[in-house]
Amino acid sequence: MVKSGIKIWPKNERPREKLFKYGEHTLSNAELLAIILRTGVKGMSAVDLGRQIIGHFKTFRNMSHTDISEMRSFKGLGDAKIAQLRASFEIARRFMSEPKKPSSSIKSPKDAARLFMPRLRDIKKEIFQVLLLNSKNNIIDIVEIEEGTVDQANPNIREIALKALQNFAVNIITVHNHPSGEPEPSKEDVMFTKNLITACRALQINVLDHIIIGDNKYYSFAEHKRL
Repeated sequence: MVKSGIKIWPKNERPREKLFKYGEHTLSNAELLAIILRTGVKGMSAVDLGRQIIGHFKTFRNMSHTDISEMRSFKGLGDAKIAQLRASFEIARRFMSEPKKPSSSIKSPKDAARLFMPRLRDIKKEIFQVLLLNSKNNIIDIVEIEEGTVDQANPNIREIALKALQNFAVNIITVHNHPSGEPEPSKEDVMFTKNLITACRALQINVLDHIIIGDNKYYSFAEHKRL
């Protein structure tokens, strides 16, 4: 019986050993996947499995927003490996959306969109988040209000205001995504924004913008002078 696992490879060719010796940036996509997957399947090493996965999905981004049911249909991907992959993608999204330092300031709608784009653009359902800022527009926190859609989930304006008050936020920017990839606001988006501004004004909370994230593009109510 011929063994095909990575353990029989020379040490300097094994992905994990290569990572420690030469750095993770030297590994191929298949080798990086092999480290996450840890094991292959019968007759196929983890690297071979990684190559097949890359060949099928083409890019990590395609893989990251593939439905779990579709991933399960791929031979060699059981629930454990799917969970490992999806957790890795979520870590990457959160890393990309974290400010470089806690006191990072938002100086323009583009800054806010850049912060949320990696986090929200590939999500298949609408996520509503609020960027809490101090008087100098430094980031205090990012909070999620409710999952769903603006028209169906109806993000609670009272909850948004409460989060701002609890965190002593003077300014806020609301952000949600459109899974369609098109960020043009709906009638519900426009009405919600108007109601939010009215409610927050009474509490001396400034709504600086409402940004809708699409596929590598965004819509800013502030840029379009609709606040």
